[in-house]
Amino acid sequence: MPTAPISDEAREIAEKEIIEKERIVDYNTKEYPVETVVQKYMTGRDTDENELFVPDYQRDFSWDTKRQSKFIESVMIGLPIPYIFVADLSDSEGRLEIVDGSQRIRTLAAFLNNELVLTGLEKLTNLNNFRFSDLPLARQRRFNRRTMRMIELTHKADEEVRRDIFERINTGSDILKDMEVRRGVSSGPLITLIEQCAALPLFKKLAPLSETSEKRREREEFVLRFFAYLDRYAKFDRSVREFLDEWLDEAKQGFNPTIGQQMKAEFERMLTFVDQYFPSGFAKAAKHSRTPRIRFEAISVGTALALRMNPTLSPKSVNWLSSADFKKFTTSDASNSRPKVISRIEFVRDKLLQSNA
Repeated sequence: MPTAPISDEAREIAEKEIIEKERIVDYNTKEYPVETVVQKYMTGRDTDENELFVPDYQRDFSWDTKRQSKFIESVMIGLPIPYIFVADLSDSEGRLEIVDGSQRIRTLAAFLNNELVLTGLEKLTNLNNFRFSDLPLARQRRFNRRTMRMIELTHKADEEVRRDIFERINTGSDILKDMEVRRGVSSGPLITLIEQCAALPLFKKLAPLSETSEKRREREEFVLRFFAYLDRYAKFDRSVREFLDEWLDEAKQGFNPTIGQQMKAEFERMLTFVDQYFPSGFAKAAKHSRTPRIRFEAISVGTALALRMNPTLSPKSVNWLSSADFKKFTTSDASNSRPKVISRIEFVRDKLLQSNA
């Protein structure tokens, strides 16, 4: 179908819009051997102090073994590795947030740590069933010396810019806006309840979020995760997105005002307890402006479960929040496998019950 010619006025308006929206993003380009990149990612990971870290807003790790193996095969035969995007955050003690490339870095880390067994290789078929340690020493060294180029955004790139880069690089980025989609597809009294809980002043105090996260309805996502995991965390066996969608679809079927009142009361009871006993709420420290999803899930659901078992719970101490075990369960890179989900939630539940006064 023919379109009308673009007028000079339209061109002028379009040019003004480009200038208004144009962003100047400061960055540096660096190059590192694979071994160095993996070391920066692995060292301090269990205590959430690794130099290269995965941010909360990114998707769950989704590459299966075959796709990971294919990436390793590509590196092995010398194909160039796409640029890794990282960002130097002003409040992160010089740490680098992985803006794009976390799956590649995690795959390399899994391979170098013998956690990945190569499978489904089509070019290097003789390497199927190999781990990294099965390679000749000379080949291990050559693999470690392969270089990766990294674009490092300076601290001037705020969270909105970083998310925008991630979404534009990755196709199918609507998955990052799941809560907005759910509001349209599953609108009704249950979604209204979730929004009411998300708007509670005490919740906003205990779970600080950036302005960008608020706009993306991250707070409603937190509330949905609380109710879904509280109801059936032990049955979690798929991606978080599918788990939440399935729970929401089923929960809204039998939802009524009485159930809604009970759910809200339990959420508020949990918040009151956290406010009383957890000095920094759901955040890692009092001055932090962000709340990691995994940390929120562990504390909120674990607390609610403990209160169900003992409504008059009064723990003597929550010093275990700074323990190596809790940090291991709640780092930004902790996986969402069923055992990990169960472990971190029940860790909080059991610690609260064990330390009861």
